[in-house]
Amino acid sequence: ASDTDAGVDWRCVLDLDAHGVLTVRHTVTNTAEEVLDVDALLALMPLPPTASEILDLTGRWCRERHPQRLPLQHGGRIRESRRGRTGHDATLLMIAGEPGFGFGRGEVFGIHVAWSGDHVHLVDQPPEGAGRHIAVMAGGELLRAGEIRLETGESYTSPMVMFARSTHGLDGLSEAVHGYVRGRPGHPRSPRPVTVNSWEAIYFDHRLDRVNALVDAAAQIGAERLVLDDGWFTGRRDDTRGLGDWQVDPKVWPEGLRPLADRVRGHGMQMGLWVEPEMINLDSDLARAHPEWLLAPDRAVQGTRAWRGQQVLDLTEEGAFEHVCSSLDKVISDVGVEYIKWDHNRDLHEAVDRQGRAAVHRQTQAAYGLMAELGRRHPGLEIESCSSGGARVDLGVLEYAQRVWSSDCNDPLERQTIQRWTGLLLPPELQGTHVGPAKAHTTGRVTDLSFRCLTALFGHAGIEWDISVLDDDELDQLEGWIRLHKRLRQLLHSGKTVRTDLRDGAWLHGIVSPDTDRAVYAFIQLTTGAAARPGLVRLPGLSRNRRYRVQAVDPMGAEAPVLSGSPVRQPPWIADGVTLSGQGLTQYGLSMPVLNPAAGMLIEVRAVDGD
Repeated sequence: ASDTDAGVDWRCVLDLDAHGVLTVRHTVTNTAEEVLDVDALLALMPLPPTASEILDLTGRWCRERHPQRLPLQHGGRIRESRRGRTGHDATLLMIAGEPGFGFGRGEVFGIHVAWSGDHVHLVDQPPEGAGRHIAVMAGGELLRAGEIRLETGESYTSPMVMFARSTHGLDGLSEAVHGYVRGRPGHPRSPRPVTVNSWEAIYFDHRLDRVNALVDAAAQIGAERLVLDDGWFTGRRDDTRGLGDWQVDPKVWPEGLRPLADRVRGHGMQMGLWVEPEMINLDSDLARAHPEWLLAPDRAVQGTRAWRGQQVLDLTEEGAFEHVCSSLDKVISDVGVEYIKWDHNRDLHEAVDRQGRAAVHRQTQAAYGLMAELGRRHPGLEIESCSSGGARVDLGVLEYAQRVWSSDCNDPLERQTIQRWTGLLLPPELQGTHVGPAKAHTTGRVTDLSFRCLTALFGHAGIEWDISVLDDDELDQLEGWIRLHKRLRQLLHSGKTVRTDLRDGAWLHGIVSPDTDRAVYAFIQLTTGAAARPGLVRLPGLSRNRRYRVQAVDPMGAEAPVLSGSPVRQPPWIADGVTLSGQGLTQYGLSMPVLNPAAGMLIEVRAVDGD
């Protein structure tokens, strides 16, 4: 469309895929002789009168993506992020649907803005209605005043906004969205390597003998990737120094990182490395040499404005971009890095360029450009989007990254909720899920190894624990868990995600193969229940016309599951298995055991048609 009087050309591109996901992009071009400021450019979708309840997600560091609901009333439900990154409190999908919709019931509509900078999601119901509809949902980039200023002939293209609809509740919505995500050209196709990350194992205590012990233990239990986390570069002995100086610290690694990388590869594993390219410590050679590269109103070094001892590096400055790109390029080449854990540990509250203009839009584009350039120079390099844990989880960054770190919290009880709702948007193979130590680093809660392994099984699995000091029994259990994950990996990373609604302190979630031949479920007891027994629980997603063999499986691969439960008599099928019809399992359910809080069990299901 064109408006010659206003001097604006507008183009809308809509793409409806085979899964029923609609993506929308707008482009506006200035055809006038005057400068055009773009204040907002949103994509909207009408909603029917039945969509009268809203669900979105909120959170904070180590408690990301928790649901909240409210009825749709006159006016707007607006979720804005002004953090300069997606944010721990970001709603991955904003959803409107029938009152009381759940995972398996109700018509629902969802929207996601695929952008890692400032953004907005909203549902609005004006008293006058919205044309012949009752309300609209909308989303797009949240622009600051003067941030997008178009000269004659210049254009602005909005981020991709995704809409989806389901008549089968949230699971149906996830099925459509996961199909879209898995169909992208850049979606990872190879098996997701079991990863050992060094952070909670050694923190900043980088010593070759200690890291080598971690490498050897990782290889012993069957891990496939080793990631050396924060602390390897110049002057980095804590989190207040060194960011920006992306050279291997010769005091800590006098022979460089190549000997470590060779040891990792000698065990048949991939080598990974932690970086935070968009940030700069004020105590760094780079900040002292180029204070003008800080993305802040006053380019002088301002320690009082530092958050976590760091500032934002202005990647829109050509010199800063080239410095970081060439430094990381050299390290990746010299060491032979195959995987980057890309962190981003602060909000961009003062993202203003040297001309005084808001710069979140251009900084976000520059970060994407840096990821793309390193990927171009190093084909096959994989990137994990980590941002204080889960503060940059969106489909914008996943055009360049192959995994997200859902949260810095490895407490399995907290992780059950975080992973459950992250899975509303992302399939399991894109979510990093790690086994941590018995006492969680971020909450102090102590949990059984079985529950930690069960929780980490349903994702891109890994370990965040000093396994070099474990005894043989613990190592054997982790080895068994990794074997089990590898056996189930193809199913976990290709099947349909299914979930039940919370019931008396317990819930169930699982993955069902596309042909409904196989499934794996986790029954989780979060808290004590009001009832003495959980009773019958349905297994969703199976074919009603087939028969299935149902077995309880130990998450560590042992022959028989050990349940963390009360001494009351448990259902006999747990010991011996049971064969039932799909109709019975999906419509009536299966008796579940009595479990202690913060405990769970793994259930494997196989079709036995004709047996």
